[in-house]
Amino acid sequence: MAEQPRTLTGTEKAAVFLRSIGEAEAAAVLKHMNPKEVQKVGQAMAMLTNVSREEVQGVLDSFIATVEEQTGLGIGSHDYVRSMLVNALGEDKASSVLDRILSGGNTTGLEQLKWMDARGIYEVIKMEHPQIIAIVCSFLEPDQSAQVLSMFPERDQANILLRISTLDGVQPSALSELNEILEKQFSGNAGSQSATVGGLKTAADILNFVEGSLSAAIMEKIKETEPDLGQNIEDLMFVFDNLIDLDDRGFQTLMREIQTDQLQLALKGTDEALKEKFLKNMSQRAAEMMRDDLEAMGPVRVSDVEAAQKTILAAARALSDKGDIMLGGGGGDEFL
Repeated sequence: MAEQPRTLTGTEKAAVFLRSIGEAEAAAVLKHMNPKEVQKVGQAMAMLTNVSREEVQGVLDSFIATVEEQTGLGIGSHDYVRSMLVNALGEDKASSVLDRILSGGNTTGLEQLKWMDARGIYEVIKMEHPQIIAIVCSFLEPDQSAQVLSMFPERDQANILLRISTLDGVQPSALSELNEILEKQFSGNAGSQSATVGGLKTAADILNFVEGSLSAAIMEKIKETEPDLGQNIEDLMFVFDNLIDLDDRGFQTLMREIQTDQLQLALKGTDEALKEKFLKNMSQRAAEMMRDDLEAMGPVRVSDVEAAQKTILAAARALSDKGDIMLGGGGGDEFL
């Protein structure tokens, strides 16, 4: 009996597509991706084996269908990009994204940092003024910033996060100074265009990726000096338990993006209501197997459970950013 084609995730479909178009063409596509996307797709390309002709054809058919639906392919004007992002994200979020996109080469040094590991970034900025550190962390992805933040001495972490939360933008002179600093390590041109970075949401996103006990310690220090600000940051944080507010369709979409062993480990450390909601959105057989595996599972490290939960949260945020699911913010009125 012939094997049925696998159900591929979006990342796996991208990997199949890139492997099917040849090295030069795939390299040209990868140049337009950010570091995290390159790593994710590259890993999928390396791990996918025994891809059938039917699977390749299915991916190509899906790609052609998607392209045929697009009406703005090849249009690169600022007005088109602005209109598209406002329609997709709303005015506030679009403005923040546009500042980064349309600043062009003015953030060359910062963009180069995104390709470095956390230790390398820390070595570049560790001796700089806390305000410079805060600006750098605001430009990085939240999980990357969390890793960098965790490398600073404990006494400095709350101060840096406070500065991130109160950032309302970067003045031209500050952006130029930052690029001059980074050009000591990288080649690039100093810019003069301002950019909107930082703020309460950025601080909350970074803390979401900081290890649990460290995150709590940072929040405690912030609340000691700025209780209202600390509460505002905490209200915007989205933690694993908040997934209980996700609708059934969202749960099913999320579970297609996560590994079974990661989910099992994450559920080991959560309450029964959230656990049951995950199980409810599985097939009966899969739910029974998960229950059996959880009962048979021995003691596990808290850090391993937290790591699994953060991996699932990262997948949920990625789906939310694409509009595939809707996550309710901790404050109740915001949506990620």
